[in-house]
Amino acid sequence: MGHLPTLTQPRRPRVLAAQPPGWVLPVGAEVPPARSPVELIATVATRFARAEATEDLRRGRFGQWCDGVALVRTHRAAFAEHWRRHNGRALAGTGPLWVVLGDSAAQGLGAQRPQGGYVGQVHAQLIQQTGQPWRVLNLSSSGATIRDLFRDQLPRLAALPTAPDLVTCGVGTNDVLRLPLPRVRSMIRTLIEALPDSAVMLDLPLPEAIWRIGRFAAPYIARVNSTIHAAARQRRLPVAYVSSHFTPPWAGKFGPDQFHPSDIGYRDWSRALLQAVPVLV
Repeated sequence: MGHLPTLTQPRRPRVLAAQPPGWVLPVGAEVPPARSPVELIATVATRFARAEATEDLRRGRFGQWCDGVALVRTHRAAFAEHWRRHNGRALAGTGPLWVVLGDSAAQGLGAQRPQGGYVGQVHAQLIQQTGQPWRVLNLSSSGATIRDLFRDQLPRLAALPTAPDLVTCGVGTNDVLRLPLPRVRSMIRTLIEALPDSAVMLDLPLPEAIWRIGRFAAPYIARVNSTIHAAARQRRLPVAYVSSHFTPPWAGKFGPDQFHPSDIGYRDWSRALLQAVPVLV
């Protein structure tokens, strides 16, 4: 077990200088969640199923998947409220502070409860392994993109009265599903340049041998990960290699929507992050 990292003021993203200070959200403010691509696809598919599909199709794997997406969607508001309340307690407490930047994976969607996500699991391990009362401030938002981090989460990080001991950032999946590769890679480089020196960057999971498009998407995501690794190396920031830990066999590792990890899947994410956290290395 190492020593706590030295407290340093977080680096402010360069884009903030051009923004009026009034748009910076308070730390406790709620950011309206965006809809993930898988949710959008499932919504359209569910409407089709209701209108056109046979009863057998509705009751089969397709129908089960749509039901799973709907279940995770209902969890979204409850998980966000959990972290909103948790954040208030974290800000009022004392002890080392961990700030989480990210998307629905950081919210824990797919797990049975918010604490089952990688943030909840790693938080418990930080306390257990260091013997210190670590606090976690989870600024993530379901459906968040890299642009959302610049608009909402990084300003809230910069507005904290004291610098956190640890910052983790896991984002990019929603960008990969929406934007061309050169644009995603450019945005990732800019994001990593804006992160504070206390940051750990998570890379993206590789969808190998999962879903029918997995074998086509995996090389694409691998190229995104190579950008994450290179940009983090240039900044001398640790990387949590989710891509090397969240791997087949996939049985039991995905939540009801077959997109977000389950509690078991998030255990793999947690191992990846714990191996990268400087205080534990």
